[in-house]
Amino acid sequence: MWTVLKFDKKNIQGLKKDFSDKLGYGLKFYMPKIQLKKFNKRNIILSEKLILGDYLFCFHQKFSKKSILSTLKYAKGLKYILDDFLSSQNEIEKFIKKCQENEDENGYVNPSFFDFENQKDYEFMSGPFSNLIINIISQNKLSINALIGNYRITVSKKDNLVRPV
Repeated sequence: MWTVLKFDKKNIQGLKKDFSDKLGYGLKFYMPKIQLKKFNKRNIILSEKLILGDYLFCFHQKFSKKSILSTLKYAKGLKYILDDFLSSQNEIEKFIKKCQENEDENGYVNPSFFDFENQKDYEFMSGPFSNLIINIISQNKLSINALIGNYRITVSKKDNLVRPV
C-alpha cells in the first residue's frame, strides 16, 4: 500500500528512521529526482532536484490500517500524510512505474519522462540556455524545435530540461 507524505527536507533521515522503527520490515521510500546541469562561465555545475519537491512515496502493507497511520502522524520530519491515498493506489503505482522506467543508471529521471505541448511557453532548467523562456514550435522523439525571441533553435531532449512557465 503506497501513501504520499509531505516531509521536512532538513529532517528526512529522522523520518526514515522513525518509520522504520515503528513499521519494521517491508518499508520502501521513493523520491523521483532529476539531475540539473548549470553552466557557470567555463564550469558545469551538477545539482540534484526532487521532482515532487517535499513530497515522497512510502510503501508498507500496514498502511491500510488507520491505527498505524495515527501512530505515524507525529513522526520526526513528517509534516503530514495526504488523505485519500487508498482510492488512488492505481494512479500512484502508474506514476512510480513511469518514473522508474525513465530512470538512468544513477537513479535520475530522464528528460524523456516529461511531455511537452506545442505552442506553449517553457523555461530551460538546465543546459546552455538555463533560465531562458522558449516557445515550443514542434518536437519529435529526440529534439525540440523552439523560438527564443526571434531565433529558432533545435535542442536535444536528452540534455536539456524544461518546465512550464
